[in-house]
Amino acid sequence: MSTQFEIKGPLKDAAFGAKVALKQGRGARALAAAMKTEPGALPEALADANGLLLVQGLNEINDNPALLVELSRVFGPEVEDYRHTLTNLSSVHTKVPEILLVSNMAPVSKMPPPRPDPPVAADGKLPVQYPHQGGWHTDQSYRRPPPDISLFYAATPVAKDQGQTLFANGNLAYEALPPALKARVATLEGLHAQPGTGRSRRAALAGETPRAFKPHERSQRQPVVRLHPVTGKPALYLCEGGQMDWFDGPFVGMEPGPKGDGAKLLDELMSHLTERRFVYAHEWEQGDMLIWDNRCLVHAATWYEPGDQRMMWRTTVHGNPGAAYAGEAKSWIPVAAE
Repeated sequence: MSTQFEIKGPLKDAAFGAKVALKQGRGARALAAAMKTEPGALPEALADANGLLLVQGLNEINDNPALLVELSRVFGPEVEDYRHTLTNLSSVHTKVPEILLVSNMAPVSKMPPPRPDPPVAADGKLPVQYPHQGGWHTDQSYRRPPPDISLFYAATPVAKDQGQTLFANGNLAYEALPPALKARVATLEGLHAQPGTGRSRRAALAGETPRAFKPHERSQRQPVVRLHPVTGKPALYLCEGGQMDWFDGPFVGMEPGPKGDGAKLLDELMSHLTERRFVYAHEWEQGDMLIWDNRCLVHAATWYEPGDQRMMWRTTVHGNPGAAYAGEAKSWIPVAAE
């Protein structure tokens, strides 16, 4: 039992996740001190909570963004420096380059996702299930090795009831698959594509010709059923429209393209993975931080008023993707010969 933290789960209206609070003290500096005292406590809690932790009241990170990086280092040996990974520098924090800016504010100017049509589900609640709710993905799945953990901090969230982040649990969804579908996906590989390389479902349906890949932009194979390197649990590991290769995929060895057998299977799996029973919807407050495990969760952003200002900060932690990636060079880093 931790002497520093109170950990209670699952999260509201969800079957997974946990909320973390300090037994003594409050705020980001106190949290960082407690994590130094018990460095294994929150990584262990993250595994026990099936991949999602919520910490609130960390508002002082706004004035000291390096604290977010300090907190991130507890979860793995490498926190990504976005200056060195071909990220557009307009989306990189000017003083702390380990922080990616996710915002509709200049200079990032990333527009909100489209509003679902209709804006509510049949039960009157926020839509979560694919394809009614789109945008489901896991961070940087187009890389080998893919990242482990993301930390997401609300510097300037929008009003409640908008701008939520949705999480679907690949462990729980895999457990609930019918036996025949489990057997069908057991050794299947997905082909994941970097956004912006012209391999999206939209581009394929429009008959566009994707531009030529440079070696570090090539689509990457990933297991559809991924074994978690810490818990050993299998999880569904796949994305939808914008982060799969819809010209040569979405699945290796199946009929390719947006109208092929592979597309039909992906739609079936994504619809199952994002059923409400596997999903948590987070309503953001300023100072919230979510820690999620990309190895077993997918997530999606929801609509908000484009005129509202939103600024979120993300760090990405690498270092333990699992034995299947042992010894691999980073696929997304250009080599000198290129």
